[in-house]
Amino acid sequence: MGDSFGPPPTPAAGDDYTGRVVPGGPVDVRQLRDLTIRKLAVSEMSNNVYLLTCRATGRQLLVDAADDAPRILGLVADSGSGLDLVVTTHQHWDHVRALEQVVAATGARTVAGADDADALPVAVDERVGQGDTVRFGEVLLDVVHLRGHTPGSIALAYADPGGSTHLFTGDSLFPGGIGNTKNPGQSFDSLIEDVSTRVFDVYDDDTWFYPGHGDDSTLGAERPHLDEWRARGW
Repeated sequence: MGDSFGPPPTPAAGDDYTGRVVPGGPVDVRQLRDLTIRKLAVSEMSNNVYLLTCRATGRQLLVDAADDAPRILGLVADSGSGLDLVVTTHQHWDHVRALEQVVAATGARTVAGADDADALPVAVDERVGQGDTVRFGEVLLDVVHLRGHTPGSIALAYADPGGSTHLFTGDSLFPGGIGNTKNPGQSFDSLIEDVSTRVFDVYDDDTWFYPGHGDDSTLGAERPHLDEWRARGW
């Protein structure tokens, strides 16, 4: 993951969400007009798990069942009306350790990028790519395909009617840089190109993004460093 350039950005007035969570610590909660976002850290790798709840219907979507299925299932049970969907941002083992157990316990449908789907430990009900959408309750998320960390890595974009865009980026974008591309089969050139053209060229500076590990950031905080990331090659 990238190196952080400093503390996460300050939320809007009246929003006490920080996005700073630690394994074993409390869930951080953000209330948008139509959507509630809950962020939880699990495992020794401090993986982020996000539970999204449609405020109108109580229907729910989980982003990355990374680990600690009992805690994830407890959060689901306490937060809404079951679990409709589990979206896996990419195939890496640390993001799917609780996937089988969560799906078996909830009956949730599974969603993943088409090029990563066959590598997951469960059957994928919906294979998605660039330009697709995912819906639960009255909430619609746009799928952004970001190639390079894995072939089928995806991000999810939510356009808040009451404010800015909220982007769940998996391990493709962090505060301080793009995701790791040093291993066989990964590609820095592909990932920096997709992050540049499909994220920074599309979404405004006030877009808040939620990565697969660590703190959140905004595109505005990271945009000035794009040329630096290209020059250093990671």
